[in-house]
Order: sequence, then structure tokens, then C-alpha cells
Amino acid sequence: MAIVRQEIKSTLEMSEELSLDQGTDMELSIVMPCLNEAETLGQCIEKAHRSLAQLGIAGEIVIADNGSTDGSQEIATSMGARVVSIETKGYGSALMGGISAARGRYVIMGDADDSYDFSALDPFVEKLREGYALVMGNRFKGGIKPGAMPKLHRYLGNPVLTTIGRLFFKSRCGDFHCGLRGFNKAAIIDLDLRTTGMEFASEMVVKATLHSLSITEVPTVLSPDGRSRPPHLRSWRDGWRHLRFLLLYSPRWLFFYPGIVLMLAGFAIGIWLLPGERTIAGIHFDIHTLLFAALAVILGFQAVNFAIFTKIFAINEGLLPEDLRLSKALKSVTLEVGLVIGAVLMLVGLGGSVYALSGWGLKSFGSLDPTRTMRVVIPTVTSLTLGFEIVLSSFFLSILGMRRR
Repeated sequence: MAIVRQEIKSTLEMSEELSLDQGTDMELSIVMPCLNEAETLGQCIEKAHRSLAQLGIAGEIVIADNGSTDGSQEIATSMGARVVSIETKGYGSALMGGISAARGRYVIMGDADDSYDFSALDPFVEKLREGYALVMGNRFKGGIKPGAMPKLHRYLGNPVLTTIGRLFFKSRCGDFHCGLRGFNKAAIIDLDLRTTGMEFASEMVVKATLHSLSITEVPTVLSPDGRSRPPHLRSWRDGWRHLRFLLLYSPRWLFFYPGIVLMLAGFAIGIWLLPGERTIAGIHFDIHTLLFAALAVILGFQAVNFAIFTKIFAINEGLLPEDLRLSKALKSVTLEVGLVIGAVLMLVGLGGSVYALSGWGLKSFGSLDPTRTMRVVIPTVTSLTLGFEIVLSSFFLSILGMRRR
């Protein structure tokens, strides 16, 4: 232990000397979130000190403590790490607090459960010095030791969520949830990360991708958790939080694409059934199916509206970057254009209503054949509904488009 403490002291002295010699800010901060990690925190800090010494780099170790009650703070302080107390609970909250407090130009973050080797940070530092804004560890390339990752996470959770992230956001990252990663502090702070829980890992990758930051990966080995207690991660709860985040940050996949599919399917089926009853393999499709087709068109249109509303709101709030294609489209689709289109559809609907009413009058307002009448009434009601929705949506889009002070 005395030898270890002497090595730590030497590393700290060397970091201070390097900072003074270079006349610049500290180059690297190693940030670890901590919540009752007394069993493994010491090993992680020791390895981090060793890495700083081997790299000959001016750096520090920051422990973002989230309310530990097992003496983790004392262990960190005694081993030359700087403890930052974070009151707001959550993995994301602890990390953002530690990142904000970090003094280094670059930050390497990693869990304090001894599952990542803090003595092997060379590839991260090398890529950061090359100019990459975010350097992700990839456990599937580096190796997952036996017992290090539950089968549910290894073969379902991580692959599925990573695939969704790559599809939704066109990211090239092969391991969205690797806890060991390095980044340029200023670039990540500018992303204004908001999530407080485990989904923080996904938010960093998603926002970095959306803002076109330079991202690369390095192989990372994952070892079994060194703690005797269960991990803080809860598979289904945190898996859902990750999936929910990916959906909420992609209005296209959550609203727009399903809406377009519904509208096209409903419109196609409606056109097909409008002339009369259809039969396929002995199954008869008539006005009841036509009614559901009309409903699909209306619901699809509402979903597309939600996609546009959500995207504009997210851009206004700084949650998503500016979308040039959307901005260009909105310049063409003005309030006045929307009102004209809505009014035309409402007039078509009113015309259809008058036609249906006159047909009813010819029958002395008695009983009608629904298979004939509904083929007029259903498109008429659909046209009226869409026209009214377009008028309301145009006003709401105009409100969202107002410049804010």
C-alpha cells in the first residue's frame, strides 16, 4: 500500500509539473460516477493513476459522488482523486456533474465497478489528440470476458438498441452503451445533454451524431463487475428508458413514417372500395372496410402532424439541431397556403354533404341503402375532417414558427 501511495503522489506531482511546463490547461480528466463503490473504487483510481503516469500526461481523477454512504468519498480523497458531490440522483446527473467540474480539455468517463481497465486508456487519448470529438469504446470488438455481461444484454438488449440507434440516426457506433468513452469536454458541454438516468449514454451518442461531431471507436475489454452487490442497472426498466429516448428523439420513426404508411394504405384501400364491393378468396370487403380505411387516413394525417410539431418544438428548445429541409418546406407551406388547402377540402366535404342530403330528399327522407349512401358519406366526412384539421394545424404551425425573444 505504501508503494501504491508513493506512485500516486509521484503521478500527482508529475501532472502539476506538466501543467506548469506546458503553460496550458490540464489535458485530461478521468471521471467516474460513484454510488457506494467502496469495494472497487480504489482499484479503479489506482489504475487511472497508473495510466496517467504511463502516458506522461497532465491529468486528474474526478469522482462524481451521487450520495455514497459506504466511505467511497474518503477512499477517493485518500488516493488523490477529487470528489465532486452531485445531489441530483441518477447516472446521467452524476456524470454531467463530474464532466462540468472536470478541468481537463479531454474527459474519459468510465464506471467505478472495475469492469473497465483504466490503465489502458492509450487508444482513447491517441484518438482525442487526433481531433475526434467523441471516442467510443466497443466491447463487442475488444472482448467480453465470461460473466461480464448478462446474456439478455449481450444478445438482445445491446444489439437491438444499438441497431435501432444506427437506423434512426444513421450512426456508425457499434456499441451505443459502452460505459468507457472519451470526448472533447467543450464539444460535449455544447450538446446540452438533458437526461438524468442510464439513457444518458444513448443521448450523448445521438446528439453527437445529429450535430455532426467527429466520432470513432476503439476496442474495449469488458471484465466482470468486481462488486459483491447487484449492479445499479435494471435490465427492463433501463432498457425501456433507452428505447423511449430513441423514439422520442426521432419524430420521423415515431410519428412520420407510421403516419405516411397509414395514410397511403387507407387511401389505396379507399380508392379500391369506392366503386363497389370487392371479394378476395371468398372474403367480401364493403363499406365497413371503407370506413376503417378512412379512419387510417385521418389517423395517419394526425401522426404526420405530430411529427412536424414535435420536430419544430424540439428545434426551438435546442433538443435537436436545425433541419434545413424542414425549414425550406415550412417557408413554402405558409399559414395562408394551409388555410386555402383546408378550405378547399372543407368545400369538397360540404359539396358531398349537399349531394348526400339531396339523394336522401329524393327518397322522401326515408330509409336508404347504406352500401350506396356510405360510399358518398364516408369520403365526405373524411374530407371535412382533414380540411378542418389542416386549418387548425396551419395556425398551430404558425404559432410554433414565431420567433422567440
